[in-house]
Amino acid sequence: MPTQPSKELVVVPNPHPDRVYDVEMSTPEFTTICPMTGQPDFATITIQYQPGPFLVELKSLKLYLWSFRNEGHFHEDVTNIILNDFVAAAKPRFCRVIGDFTVRGGIRTKVTVEYRQPDPA
Repeated sequence: MPTQPSKELVVVPNPHPDRVYDVEMSTPEFTTICPMTGQPDFATITIQYQPGPFLVELKSLKLYLWSFRNEGHFHEDVTNIILNDFVAAAKPRFCRVIGDFTVRGGIRTKVTVEYRQPDPA
């Protein structure tokens, strides 16, 4: 059976949860649908994060990003959705998602959103 897109981000335990370190993942193959025109929008999605208790398993990330292929989203919306879902699943110390969308109508769009774990009170 062929692989199917999925909204589930699978996490695994971080083998070094007490160490602060950076992870960067990027794919130049992200697509979503423009809700105004119905045409595909293409982007490079980059996720930078400092893991907390979990790491995101890469195949699940690929299937998750693939799940947007037939959905209509504005660039700003889909970039924020990816950040929200990633933070909910992985509980990172820090996360940044960059959506670098290809030129459409002569305009290039690059959206950057961030999350920082609140300081303990």
